[in-house]
Amino acid sequence: MTLAVILGVLLSGLVVGALARFAVPGPDPMPIWMTILFGVAGSLVGGGVGYAVGAELGAFVGSVIAATLLLIAYRRFVQRRPITGPDATVTRRPMVDRQIRRAGNDSDAAPDHRPRS
Repeated sequence: MTLAVILGVLLSGLVVGALARFAVPGPDPMPIWMTILFGVAGSLVGGGVGYAVGAELGAFVGSVIAATLLLIAYRRFVQRRPITGPDATVTRRPMVDRQIRRAGNDSDAAPDHRPRS
């Protein structure tokens, strides 16, 4: 593979991943490399099906749809938060929240005013 092919895959992954993130409501605390990864994965999954249905434009639309579905699945099953509604917004990363709660150092929790024994 040449450098031009690698850059083309990364750029198309960025475009497809950004469109997928734009299609899903709510904020997504996700780094750019993960956006590219979702775009490339969506292109691999949906590109072939879309190309079989509608040539070049079908491949692009299929890629965006597949990346959107992958992003929805990631948000629902990995981040464990709903797609819409008041619980869809996140202020911190869910994994960090779970680790903080396990350690007992949650600064957002109500203060405990009981005297320590």
